[in-house]
Amino acid sequence: MKYLISLLVGMVIGVVVFVLLLYYNPFAGNPSVSPLAVSELDLADFSYSLVARDSIAYTNDGESRMQPHPAKVLQLWEPAVKKTRALVTVLTDSRGQPAGLGVKFSSDSETTRLINAEVLVDSVWHIYSPEYGTFFVDQTENLWPYLHDIVVPARMSGGDSWRGSWYRITSVGPGALGIARVKGGSGDFADTEAEAIESITASAYSAITGPAAMTGNLTIAIPRQE
Repeated sequence: MKYLISLLVGMVIGVVVFVLLLYYNPFAGNPSVSPLAVSELDLADFSYSLVARDSIAYTNDGESRMQPHPAKVLQLWEPAVKKTRALVTVLTDSRGQPAGLGVKFSSDSETTRLINAEVLVDSVWHIYSPEYGTFFVDQTENLWPYLHDIVVPARMSGGDSWRGSWYRITSVGPGALGIARVKGGSGDFADTEAEAIESITASAYSAITGPAAMTGNLTIAIPRQE
C-alpha cells in the first residue's frame, strides 16, 4: 500500500510541476511592438470592443463565459463549428468615430501547442470601410499571453475578476514576423495585397462573464496607388 501511495503522490507532484513549468514558461510571450511600426506605408487603425454586449452580434457554442448577444442569436453548437466564434461589430477610428463594419470568424487551431506557450486561433475578418473599401484579413493569433496574464489570474482571484493595464499583439502569422495577410476587395484595396497586425488592450476582465473593459485594434498597411 505504501508503494501505491508513494506512486500516487509522485504522479500528483509531477503533474503540478508540469503545469507550473507550462504557466511560468520563460520563453512565452507575444511581441508588444508592431512590426508595421517601421513600415513606410500609411497605416489605418480600426478599434472595436471585445465586450459582447457592445457588438452588433456575437455568438459561440453557448457554453462559454461570453454569452451570445443579443440573447436570441443562433448559437454555433453543431460539431463542425462548435469551436468557432462569430462577431459583427462597428469599427472606430483613432478619434472614436465609426469607420467601418467588421465581421470576424475565429476558430481554435489544431496546431495549438501548450508546451510551446501557444494557444492558437485561426481568424478571418471581412471589413467594409467607406473610406478605404472592402478587404479581408487572414491571420493566426496566439492567445496564450491573454490567458496567462488575464484569464487565469481572474479565475484564481477571490473576486473572480482581473484589473490592470495590459497590451499585447495577438497576430503571429501567417506572414513573416507574425504579420497577418490582407486581401483587397474594392476601393483602395481592390486587387491588392497588404499586411495587418491585431492587438488587445485590456483593463478589466470577469471570470464569470468575460471581457469587461477590453478593446481590439487592427492596424492595416494601406496599399500605395500607382
